[in-house]
Amino acid sequence: MTPLLLFSLPSGSEFIIIALIILLLFGGKKIPELMKGLGKGVRSFKDGVNEAKEEINKAKEEVDKE
Repeated sequence: MTPLLLFSLPSGSEFIIIALIILLLFGGKKIPELMKGLGKGVRSFKDGVNEAKEEINKAKEEVDKE
């Protein structure tokens, strides 16, 4: 990694500030709903990636058979 990239990453105190801002913007009751939606999105993305890998592997096997 370049030193420039390391300076742009948030540190521990910046994560706390970001978490407090999110808490103030969305409130304590909305955060679990947001995390559930985020989890569903990540799961859907992983499923899509796995499906694409399977299709690529099937196509590769068909080409190898010929």
